[in-house]
Amino acid sequence: MVANWTQIDELLATYSQGWTVERMPAVDRAILRIGAWEVVFSDAIPDAVAISEAVALAKSLSTDDSPTFVNGLLARLSEVKPTLV
Repeated sequence: MVANWTQIDELLATYSQGWTVERMPAVDRAILRIGAWEVVFSDAIPDAVAISEAVALAKSLSTDDSPTFVNGLLARLSEVKPTLV
């Protein structure tokens, strides 16, 4: 995952629509980095499972708005994944 850190942050910044990576709450940023890696770079975990797990983490660890944000951003990455890899 660390090898893809810069690319993951670029993807998050590109598809987050109006949110810079630095502006995201630290917990959301960490959840999104892990989820983005699982969605874009790992074939071991189905995208739907990775997204669901990330949303569950956001529900239990972050703000009330975070689960929707995490779900939307990771779902968008899943949609565009064929053009990214």
